[in-house]
Amino acid sequence: MGEFLAEITVRINETSSSFKAAQAAGDHFLADTHASELEDLHRIAARNGIDTRA
Repeated sequence: MGEFLAEITVRINETSSSFKAAQAAGDHFLADTHASELEDLHRIAARNGIDTRA
């Protein structure tokens, strides 16, 4: 589970940064895409017993 936790955490952090950059650039479509990906990543983590929102 340690490798999964590390990978999902990296993916969430990278996607979160991309989401913020898209928002700052005013690219609403890209921001929405990243927001959707973040939701998916959090859902996958939760299904595997990992709370990544803390």
